[in-house]
Amino acid sequence: MTTKAERTKQFILETAAPLYNEKGISGVSIDDVLEATKLTKGCIYGHFQSKDDLSEQVIEYSLNNLAEKITTAVLKETTAKAKINAFMDFYKNPINTYINGGCPMFNTAVEADDNFPAIKQMVAARFLAGQEALCEVMQQGIDSGEFSSQLNPAKFAFKMVAAIEGGIVICRTIDSAQPMYELVNDLKKELEQYSL
Repeated sequence: MTTKAERTKQFILETAAPLYNEKGISGVSIDDVLEATKLTKGCIYGHFQSKDDLSEQVIEYSLNNLAEKITTAVLKETTAKAKINAFMDFYKNPINTYINGGCPMFNTAVEADDNFPAIKQMVAARFLAGQEALCEVMQQGIDSGEFSSQLNPAKFAFKMVAAIEGGIVICRTIDSAQPMYELVNDLKKELEQYSL
């Protein structure tokens, strides 16, 4: 059973996450969080040591939330190819996949690159862990005879993630999901070349 303090902290994280995704780390002020939560400054600082602590925990919450959604979509499938396709399909419509502001992973990575080293490390760890998980799925597919040994899991995982993240930005900028549908179909066709 969660305590009132834990529920309040969770509420702050849930309420602040879309603000951070839309406005960025630098763009969100404590006053923005106060206005959105209708809580007092003392309450916010009762749960977070500083604005930096709040920012780091909100970003971690957002990244965990995204990872859980992707993992749920992928783990519904049983074969390696279906799991990789489910990962790609998760991003198929970048206009409607994210409620506020686009991909929190990409948004945070861009802003944290030069300004927030602790958050940059957090995002880097997530990117690497995600690519490693995709590599493991592809390697299982190779080991089970689903994919040819010609498939290079690390190379394909990087290409897939880089293409999808870039596609998200472009599609959201031009307000059209069509290029992402085509990108995902092309990536699936490329993966299919390694199917046995």
